[in-house]
Amino acid sequence: MIPANFEYHRAGSVDEALSLLDQPDVYAKVLSGGHSLIPALKLRLNQPGALVDIARIAELRYIRQDGNSIAIGATSTHKDIANSALLAQHVAMMPQAAGLIGDPQVRNVGTIGGSIAHADPAADWPGVLLAADAEIVLRSKAGSRTLAAQGFFLGFYSTALQEGEIVTEIRVPIPAAGTKSTYQKFMQPASRFAIVGCAAVVQISNGTCSKVRVAFNGVADACFRDGNVEKALEGKTATAENIAAAAAQAAQGVSILSDHYAAEDYRKHLATVYAKRALTAVAG
Repeated sequence: MIPANFEYHRAGSVDEALSLLDQPDVYAKVLSGGHSLIPALKLRLNQPGALVDIARIAELRYIRQDGNSIAIGATSTHKDIANSALLAQHVAMMPQAAGLIGDPQVRNVGTIGGSIAHADPAADWPGVLLAADAEIVLRSKAGSRTLAAQGFFLGFYSTALQEGEIVTEIRVPIPAAGTKSTYQKFMQPASRFAIVGCAAVVQISNGTCSKVRVAFNGVADACFRDGNVEKALEGKTATAENIAAAAAQAAQGVSILSDHYAAEDYRKHLATVYAKRALTAVAG
């Protein structure tokens, strides 16, 4: 199908993008990598009157240390993140996750900001950012605000983004010494979207696990932190038995998706398997 007619604007700055989004009587959408928006336009599931392209705004593409955090500009591509030595040093699951997204063409153009704004339940970044205790910086003509990832992702393709706002930055705290992280996923082989994806962050001190963070995507209709798995391993020694017992708690009490890729029971089984793999990788 051919998209409905729309105006196209290439913004040269964040301020220009925000002005273009603030057109009276025009429904405008932000275009970044376009891997989610363009298919929706072709199917006419989304029919904006204007597209505001922010992909070439230089001030939104960076990965740098800022105090005790790593700041990632919203138009940083998946490839940028996969190749980041800074992230590999401190938050290894982020380059790992980036390298598992799509194919080289997708990784070269797709952006982290566009992915999280779309909030696909099977996308990789939402679960990873939840496990990382990341913050999302949003900007509108009225100013900026910062939300914890937990408060940004609200549900099925739903975020806290308001009309006229764009994602400008993702802030990831640098973990304490002894912290390891990983992202493991069972992927749909064609799209490489996650049927089940599990991000885990664990600090190990004298063989004991602390600050356990486990998050899933692909399992339910939105990403989520799995408090049951976290509590089961928190304060325990990093033995195979404790890891297996914690992983067995995966996705308890969650409304699990069932579709042509995986039935509910199979997804529940995969959540346990991938929680165990992730926790073994960081704590075993």
